[in-house]
Amino acid sequence: MDFSRGQIPLRRVVVTGLGAVTPLGNTWNETWSQALVGKSGIAGITKFSTDGYDTRFAGEVKNFSPETYIEKKEIKKMDLFIQYALAATKMALDHSGLKIDESLAPRTGVIVSAGLGGLPFIEEQHTKLMEKGPSRVSPFFIPSVISNLASGQISIAFGAKNVNYSITSACATGVHSIGEAFRYIMYGHADAMIAGGTESTVCPMAISGFSNMRALSTRNDNPTQASRPFDEGRDGFVLGEGSAVLILESLEHATKRGARILAEVTGYGASADAYHMTSPGPEGEGGARAMALAIQEARIKPSDIQHVNAHATSTPMGDGLETQGMKKVFGDHAKNLWISATKSMTGHLLGAAGAVESAFCVQALVDQIVPPTINLVKPSADCDLDYVPHEARPGRLENVLNNSFGFGGTNGSLIFSKYK
Repeated sequence: MDFSRGQIPLRRVVVTGLGAVTPLGNTWNETWSQALVGKSGIAGITKFSTDGYDTRFAGEVKNFSPETYIEKKEIKKMDLFIQYALAATKMALDHSGLKIDESLAPRTGVIVSAGLGGLPFIEEQHTKLMEKGPSRVSPFFIPSVISNLASGQISIAFGAKNVNYSITSACATGVHSIGEAFRYIMYGHADAMIAGGTESTVCPMAISGFSNMRALSTRNDNPTQASRPFDEGRDGFVLGEGSAVLILESLEHATKRGARILAEVTGYGASADAYHMTSPGPEGEGGARAMALAIQEARIKPSDIQHVNAHATSTPMGDGLETQGMKKVFGDHAKNLWISATKSMTGHLLGAAGAVESAFCVQALVDQIVPPTINLVKPSADCDLDYVPHEARPGRLENVLNNSFGFGGTNGSLIFSKYK
């Protein structure tokens, strides 16, 4: 296959490491194993009292110990979303075996991003300001909450000296971050990239804001069944938190150091709905263009895709429009797709969602098995494809697609392929 266009030789990009902290587990292996058995990570909120709230549950990370990954004196300088990102990065680097030494440092970059950033710490410090005065606001307040400090702290901790920034594009943040990191390597600007998403916004302000938008599920009597993508009983998304990080390398660099290659990144597409602040465009047209662009860049046909990890947030409108978008792109092949909505188990991790779901795609290729969509009791009339209900499904996988769509009409799609 010719991997050059014009005068620019394009390099192949592979995934060599995965790390994660999610509502399903504090390591990637825990997260994956729990997903395969259809475990829900959704439960009642423990971070604050939910008396008087319409929604009283979320996908919280459980029993996380930042001291395992971060020096104790540094922990107070960073909001939880940064702590999650550092933990996921440490695990991903260990998994990949990548050592960022003096020679590799200028060729290793970081794009690990958050959609909202340090909202809980903003709440905490605002309360201190109002109750105790300006002198009690932490001197670490600003660097604890700005979203680019996830990448910044990773760069500092691991010595990555190439590009270091964050992309904020709501719920498409994780996919866009990985997609742009892919491009950096493909065009020769870096040899390795630490890429992904992170988020921790299970706090009163976020729950109140999303709830008052009527965006959240209110199934308080049964939280584990509240996130139900494509089901006719879906009533909103479930807020989640966590982080996932992928280690990307040029194929040449990975093979030279003898790395285990998990999968190849072959396509990335991004688009805008240019339609509405929160609602997807008619017939899922914007998301469909992102998918089509990713397929085009991967130089494959729509029929070459076997599996889609859908954005599928469990909202009444969004799931049906994503289904329409897939039909638009895949035509008759849409009915052959195995579509998983892993948010049914993790909840919606906002800026981290696309990264966690990219990791699911990579592991699906490695293990040749697709995680299930749980809580799919009766698909709604506008959701009539194969959503892999209830049980994981083994099968031959060559190319898989990950979708993430966000407020503001921003869309991103990634294609991961079995390494050949």
